[in-house]
This record gives sequence, structure tokens and C-alpha cells, in this order.
Amino acid sequence: MTIDLRSDTVTRPTPEMLEAMFSASVGDDVFGEDPSIAALENKTAVMFGKEAGLFCPSGTMTNQIAARVHAQPGEEVILHKLSHLYYYEGGGLMSNSGLSVCLLDGDRGMIRAEDVLDHINPEDVHRPRTAMVEVENTMNKGGGAVYDNQVLADIGHICRNNGLKYHLDGARIFNALAVTGQSTADCGALFDSVSVCLSKGLGAPVGSVLLGNTEFIRKARRVRKSFGGGMRQAGYLAAAGLYALENHTDRLKDDHKRAKLIGETLLHLPWVDKVLPVETNILIFQVKQPLTAAEMVQSLAGNGILAFATDRQSIRFVTHLDFTDDMLEWTLGVLKNLK
Repeated sequence: MTIDLRSDTVTRPTPEMLEAMFSASVGDDVFGEDPSIAALENKTAVMFGKEAGLFCPSGTMTNQIAARVHAQPGEEVILHKLSHLYYYEGGGLMSNSGLSVCLLDGDRGMIRAEDVLDHINPEDVHRPRTAMVEVENTMNKGGGAVYDNQVLADIGHICRNNGLKYHLDGARIFNALAVTGQSTADCGALFDSVSVCLSKGLGAPVGSVLLGNTEFIRKARRVRKSFGGGMRQAGYLAAAGLYALENHTDRLKDDHKRAKLIGETLLHLPWVDKVLPVETNILIFQVKQPLTAAEMVQSLAGNGILAFATDRQSIRFVTHLDFTDDMLEWTLGVLKNLK
């Protein structure tokens, strides 16, 4: 048995999701004629209280499109130094849109309202004009950390008062909402734009939806085309996203419970130095020196468990749709017996 805990992107469509894909109605989406894509865009927009949506191949594309629409070349984006938009998107803010970045520190990858306020540039020809603030929820590099709703609201208040656009990278937004209990509509109301990923905890094979007002999405559609993101009969993929939204959000709490049980076990193992707080489905822990994360990942693989080393000492586990209770028991047994 091989247990893949590298990411929640490794899931396969369920039989029911595959059936929804096979039976999807499709058309040419570049002509605006794919009914399944239109249904997905409309459903996601309504859920988050936005006027319109745009289906894209990836969350990286939705994030990059948002930045391109919200800011002009030479302007600046405020975000955490470990945010996906900066750290994991190939320098896209610079290469795609010519944007400067203001990188903030913050506990477990999360920024604070006061830090945003302190880093808005004054009107000065020597400084790039601050145009946009971005947050990621949950925060991948923070071990699936969840923002406090009031913190997000406070940042939004600063953005509005200073004429800044506010974007949410909702790579795992439904994991966050499962913890906070906030509604999708209340969440969406905080932001000018939202990226909703379908291919992580929700278990769809491909895709993210970018949300905003009608004018924002009109501009975003043009940028998507220039980025090469215009797809044709992609309704087969959109149907998977629709199925995920309708059937896979409530079960995310099961992933969280399994991750917490692994975290509790790791706390008592002699070769583990530190475990970050486990709030959702991402678990990051550090191994004691002289052991390295790469060595432990290799040992885990030898016992049928695939994991991901995030740095020299840290390992990431991510629970997901395809990680069952039986797999959990096997994983716990392997961890307890590793030396």
C-alpha cells in the first residue's frame, strides 16, 4: 500500500464525480457557449456574493490575473513573504505584470492590519505606488493556518480607506470556513476579488474560479486569453468542480480530524523536534538534528508513505479525500515505529 500525503492535489475523481464529468453538457467556452462552465462560474459567484466568475486552469492563473487587473506595471503589492502568489508562482508578479512587491513577516504566514498600514507607500516619485494587498487562506507555508475573520476585516478596512484593491488567494478557503464557521457570502464581501481552488481539498482534477464584479471579470477574461487560459470544451472539468462544490465541502472536517490525530502522535515521538499547530488538513513538523527532513522522507517512502520536505528540517503532510481511516491507522503505526 502506498499512502500519498505530499499534497491534497493528488486526489482522483470519485466515481460519482467521473459520472458528472462524462454526462456534462459542453460547448466552446471561448465563444461563451459552454453551459457547464457558465453554471460553475455563476454558482461560485453566487456562493461568495460576487457578480461574476471566471473559470481558469489553476489558482496560479487566477492569482496572476487578479494582480494584472488590479495593478499597473511599476506599482506594488503588499503580501506575506511566504505567500503562494510570491513564493510559488515563478516570479509571475514581475514577469507577467511588472509589479513590485512589499514582503511582510507574520506568524505562520499571516499578515496583520497594522503592518499593512505601516507599509503603504506615500505619494513619492521615488517609491512605487501601493495598489493591492493579498492574503492566502488557509496559509500553506504556515501549516494550514487560518486567518481570524476580524483580522481579514481590519485589513479590508485599511484597503478601502487607502484606495487599495484586496485579493484573497482562497487555495483552501473551504478548509478555512470549516474552521471559522463564516459563510461564503460574508467571506466574499471582504474582498475585491477571490480565487477559489477546486483541485485541492474539494477533490476536482483541475481548476480555480476567479470572482469579482462584472467589470473586473470582463477585464480578467481578456487577461486570461493573453495568458493562454482560454479553453474550449472544458465543461467536462467544470462539471467536476460543480460536483465538488455540491458534495465535498462538508467532508473537509474529516481531513482536519485525521491531520490532528497525526499531529498528536508526532508530538510524542523522540525524533520529532516541533509540530506546528494543526488547524486544518496541512501538518508541518520538524525533525531533530542531526536527522534531516530528506532522510526521514526517504524512510517514510520505504514504508509506503509519501511526504514532502519543505526545508532541511521540516516535513509536510496533507490529508485529503483519498486518505482513509485505514490509511490513517497504518500511518500512525509507521510513525511510532520509525527510529
